[in-house]
Amino acid sequence: MLDIRDQQVGRSGGRVGRRDFLRAGALGAVGWTLADWLKLEACGAVKEGKAKSVIQLWMGGGPPHTDTFDPKPGAGPDYTGPYKKAIPTNVPGIQIGEKLPLLAKMADKYAILRGVTHPNNSHETATYIVQTGTLPGEGLVYPSIGAVVALKKGYEGGYQGALPPYIAVTSPLGRFNASGFLGDRCRPFATGGDPNRKGFRVGGLVPSRGEDQLKKRRDLLKAVDGFARKLENNGALKEMDSHQQKAYGLILGDAKKAFDMEQEKEELRQKYGRNRFGQSCLLARRLVENGVPFITVNYGGWDTHKQHFERMDKMLPVLDQGFAALLEDLARRGLLDTTIVEWCGEFGRTPKVYNEPPWLGGRHHYCYAFSIVVAGGGFKGGKVVGKTDAKGEKVIERPVYPWDLSGSMYKLLGIDPMGTLPHPRGCKAYVTPVASGDVPSGGLLTEIM
Repeated sequence: MLDIRDQQVGRSGGRVGRRDFLRAGALGAVGWTLADWLKLEACGAVKEGKAKSVIQLWMGGGPPHTDTFDPKPGAGPDYTGPYKKAIPTNVPGIQIGEKLPLLAKMADKYAILRGVTHPNNSHETATYIVQTGTLPGEGLVYPSIGAVVALKKGYEGGYQGALPPYIAVTSPLGRFNASGFLGDRCRPFATGGDPNRKGFRVGGLVPSRGEDQLKKRRDLLKAVDGFARKLENNGALKEMDSHQQKAYGLILGDAKKAFDMEQEKEELRQKYGRNRFGQSCLLARRLVENGVPFITVNYGGWDTHKQHFERMDKMLPVLDQGFAALLEDLARRGLLDTTIVEWCGEFGRTPKVYNEPPWLGGRHHYCYAFSIVVAGGGFKGGKVVGKTDAKGEKVIERPVYPWDLSGSMYKLLGIDPMGTLPHPRGCKAYVTPVASGDVPSGGLLTEIM
């Protein structure tokens, strides 16, 4: 099967050129053609339009696939480190990492993609590839999946919500321009702050005194803006006014109620975990209830070149609790059927542990084989798609490329993955690169749709 690994993997790892990657995909026995995609669409093999929202759990830095959803207990200590066990789930035949016991009880609600692959080990480029579902080098800076959803399900889809159609909880993703050529209106609105903090509001402000300060600041800005209009009354200023009004509405108006975490019972907040990630997941559920089409929960810190297992001992239980509570809560409220939940990072981490100095037990960047988890919105739970070898180093069955996943998500959202996007200079820009016919593809994820 397709093997695009470099011989050496360091901190940023090796990189496979776009041309080499495309050639490897074309020569492999795994590629689907544009005709295959169109044939699937014509025969109605995929039910589209079921999903209304997406919650993306973004593990910035790259989470370790072999310590989470693709454990390799037989690979030996040089690969497993102290995590030598895999634990059974509530789905016979599916095992996951030993640090995820709560998620193990909910495997019937999610599908594991174990054959995800792309050609770049650099944080910035890999983030771009996974977040946009495209390869760089087209001469166009493509928008993220969230920005496309904000456009298609938001501004062009009749979205009437008081909240922005694309919200990042709590910080922007960074490393790339999330709105790409779609411009600022499709940029994610970052809430800031910490939802676990008492009195959390948008922007991280505590009520009363914070609101008074904002009102004073708004009055000052109005005075400055009034003077500016006298100097230059142009369209740019008017556009800025509309964005300012929406931002102030979120902080001071009725829309702020969606961010009022104190409306939730303490018992439920404890179930999610009284930490930033857990409460961010709870906030994401609240935003789905308010009709927001795309929410990213940004949980970074996974770039573990050193002290990997010490970090995982702290981070994996937080992930386990928050992710499991989110799935259970969405299902209980009848929201999971219409909400796609995607757990992912820009790549995985090296299956081999680097015990030599200066790493002393670290895992480096690894794009060649890693895992993504999807649930809800039309994706079937209790499934595994793809397979890696005995050490988790190479995809040996059913590769999944980022655009295969984004195309599948678009399909479930009722967005045509073969459609086009508006470009300010009239360039031909497709929703997925498969439409242009120049990328290898494993095909839409029909096994779980």
